[in-house]
Amino acid sequence: MNNISTRSLPRARVLEFIEGLNDSTEYKWSSLYITPGSSSTEVKKVVKSLDVDSGRNEEIIGIFDRSKTGMVIFRYDEHLCIILPPLPVRANIISPSLNAGPLLTILQTDYHIAIVLVRLGSYGIGVCQGEKLITSKVGTGLIHGRHKKGGSSAHRFERHRDKQIEYFLNRVCQRTREQLEPHLKSLDYLLFGGSRTAVQLLQKQCPFIGKLETETLPPLFDIPEPCQTVLEKAVSHLWSSMVIEWTED
Repeated sequence: MNNISTRSLPRARVLEFIEGLNDSTEYKWSSLYITPGSSSTEVKKVVKSLDVDSGRNEEIIGIFDRSKTGMVIFRYDEHLCIILPPLPVRANIISPSLNAGPLLTILQTDYHIAIVLVRLGSYGIGVCQGEKLITSKVGTGLIHGRHKKGGSSAHRFERHRDKQIEYFLNRVCQRTREQLEPHLKSLDYLLFGGSRTAVQLLQKQCPFIGKLETETLPPLFDIPEPCQTVLEKAVSHLWSSMVIEWTED
């Protein structure tokens, strides 16, 4: 009988989990790393080396397909552990041992990450070093809801609303530049979040963002109205890993 557990763990808990694996070195281990840009052929080849049944292979490939940062797999006996790390896996690796080194590099390095959260009417911008926010700015802007009636008044209202949105996004662009520009040389990653529509409008309208060459992480579109608390929670969220374990009784 297969037992499956799926958990989202913060950075500290994942490090503890890996330390627990290190206490089981008497087992015969294998370790696999798969980069997010791997082709389906590469993924199937790597997963096949696990020597598990075809149904399990398909499950693993399905999990990889949903991951934006790649996948790390540790296996011993009938125990299989998949970790979807917070930041991208950099190399495909197949190792006949417990090789946690590349994952520990991801988790233990205090990368500089810029965070830009925006919904129409509120924003949160910051730079974190590891899990510590070293600069941040949050704010709001007046944007009226959509006009529900038709006619010329509705058109005037929409034009007024469009100007409110333009003014708001210009201000967010300015705040983004103020917060990020002093850290451009040290930035490792850039993370957007909030409303997909608002983020896309900001990216289109903000020349500063358009010129950034910083690698972009998978966006956070499932967060509430940006504020200081939400910004701080976004830092914790971006450093979390998904841990999936299979065991057989």
